[in-house]
Amino acid sequence: MTPFSHTGNCNLKNHSLIATLKDLRGNPRGCVYTEPLWGIPFNLYSPYVSIYMLALGLTDTQIGSIVSISWGFQLVLALFSGAVTDKLGRRLTTLIFDIISWSVPALISAVAQNYWYFLAAGLVNSFWRITHTSWSCLLVEDADKDQLVDIYSWIYIANLIVGFVAPLAGALIAEYTLVPTVRGLYVFAAIMFTLKAVATYLMTQETQQGVIRMKETRHQSIFHVLGEYRGIVQAVLRTPQTLYTAGILLILSISNVITGNFWGIIATERLRIPAEHLAFFPFVKSAVTLVFFFFVMPRISKLHFKIPMSLGFVGYLISQALLVLAPTQSYLLLGLSVFMEALCFAAVYPLVDKMFVLTVDAKERARIQSILQVGIILVTSPFGWIAGTLSGIDKTLPFALNMALFAIGAALAFIAGNASQKNPPAETVSP
Repeated sequence: MTPFSHTGNCNLKNHSLIATLKDLRGNPRGCVYTEPLWGIPFNLYSPYVSIYMLALGLTDTQIGSIVSISWGFQLVLALFSGAVTDKLGRRLTTLIFDIISWSVPALISAVAQNYWYFLAAGLVNSFWRITHTSWSCLLVEDADKDQLVDIYSWIYIANLIVGFVAPLAGALIAEYTLVPTVRGLYVFAAIMFTLKAVATYLMTQETQQGVIRMKETRHQSIFHVLGEYRGIVQAVLRTPQTLYTAGILLILSISNVITGNFWGIIATERLRIPAEHLAFFPFVKSAVTLVFFFFVMPRISKLHFKIPMSLGFVGYLISQALLVLAPTQSYLLLGLSVFMEALCFAAVYPLVDKMFVLTVDAKERARIQSILQVGIILVTSPFGWIAGTLSGIDKTLPFALNMALFAIGAALAFIAGNASQKNPPAETVSP
């Protein structure tokens, strides 16, 4: 099933995405409906994180080192995430570590004075690796598999819609300057993140598989549960479709580190875009992606996933080329880059999420996700430092690296698509 009618009808009243949102019950409802409580504050401050650090005296290399060190810390937490999720349960784990990983570092960032504050915030934020595993299980384990793309689409749509508040941050910066505004946004974020964690807890219940795993691990130590990972690793290595998905996730992970930490820097320092204008571009990205979700995807809904995913990665590559080639104060090319990125985001991410759900053993979802996270972190963690070093040499170099990654991603998506057509899984991944 696709997130659109089989006829490709784009009438919003009868749109299957709208129908899915109305019909959501249980844990998917609790996770999807509360997502804006996270998305609103995150979209307000996220475009300004790197330039906020620069304004407080950090260098490009220091920013990159924070990313790499925190990713190293995430490695350990990702390793434990499956075991913790199984022992505490998906619901309680999400409540505890949502607050630790989002509310606490937001408060630290709000009062930050130097490198060490941001390093501390980055390390505490690393606990999101645990809540990512627990929340993902809470979202999908009791969900209708035919609604997976719709559910993941709504998670992205929820964050895209709240992206329209991003220009508010730009207006506040223009009025009160960068540092005081971002400090206030971080305080607001800490409050909203806490509300989101509590609301999700109250609106959900433990999943069926979560109850089973809690009983199975009740009298086992965390380390005993970890000791069982060897057999699971072997099973993952014998599942090509899971490995292909993991490779695609790795490409996206590295590119997110680069874009998330250095896009603001190239925009302000090389393209000379004023900081108060940066919020306009997330606004454009949100608008374009929403249009794609609702009006463009129906036209490609009958294609096998390898076509939209491969083209999506090619489009990502083009978006980075536009960014690298843009001259000073070229709002047009920067806008085109964001436009292409928005289209590719909608084409790639929901499909990758569904691929992951359908290619892992449901009984071991938490631990498999934990293992894959560890592998992704091991490879991704040096790239914060690498990108920081490259940015120190030339602001365009991190995005040239992104171009190479997206070329690999396009090839990998095509290969994975061919493999799935020759040996289709029990449930075919389709857009």
